Amino acid sequence: MQKLLGAKWLFGFIMLAMLVSGQSCSQYQKLLKSDDHELKYEKALEYYEEGDYSRAITLFADIMPIYRGTAHAQTINYYFAMAHFRNREYTLASHYFKSFVDAYPQSEHAEEFLFLSAYCQYLESPRYSLDQSNTRQAIRELQNFINRYPGSDRVSNANELIDELRHKLERKRFKTGEMYYNISDYQAAATTFETMIRDFPDTRYREEAMFLTIKAYYEFAANSILQRQEERFENVVSAYNAFAGRYPDSEFIEEAKSMHERATEVIASFRENRSQEAQQTG
Repeated sequence: MQKLLGAKWLFGFIMLAMLVSGQSCSQYQKLLKSDDHELKYEKALEYYEEGDYSRAITLFADIMPIYRGTAHAQTINYYFAMAHFRNREYTLASHYFKSFVDAYPQSEHAEEFLFLSAYCQYLESPRYSLDQSNTRQAIRELQNFINRYPGSDRVSNANELIDELRHKLERKRFKTGEMYYNISDYQAAATTFETMIRDFPDTRYREEAMFLTIKAYYEFAANSILQRQEERFENVVSAYNAFAGRYPDSEFIEEAKSMHERATEVIASFRENRSQEAQQTG
């Protein structure tokens, strides 16, 4: 009996919820067709406060042209941008935040919205292995915020976000270098590691990247035709000298020394052969 009553109560609750939902949808559809713009404005604010951001966005978009240039315009644009943000539509939110700042540069919300525009780009930044266009855009916008509001309380947060994004770019570049090395494209690997170090001089990957540069140059030279080996082993020596000068106690130093010694021997052998040939010719 109790189970039967419980089932009836649950069924009744579901039917009531469906009825209320149906009435709500019907009222919303009537509102969309209505010419009562003030009512739409009030209901859009209500939907926003209730967390029904999709309906709020639709109503704000509908009345936005009507209220352009009026006292309601700034409020509508404020909630329109925030509703997209709350709805996790970050690309659109970033655009509307910037549009708000452009339209109302003296607004009390201008600083917050310029930061949120950049923050949306940060949220859209994918994992390091994917295309990093959003990451670079986020860094640019966060730096623009810092430049525009250097005294803001949000500057510290912006700098932390930039550091996080830059680390993602460093990691992608480092992993790209590793990928080139693993597929035996040693010249591309060495170039990738060197440009990474140049572009990110304080990178946490610097020591390993410098060591892998030596390895890449070494393998590139060792697998080259005889006529190109000398000049390419000279790159090994140069890369080793830079590495040993900066990290003399590195965990990689012994392996690096071994490659340096072999490169030095090969270079010396080429020079000795040239000397002997010159003597025989003379």
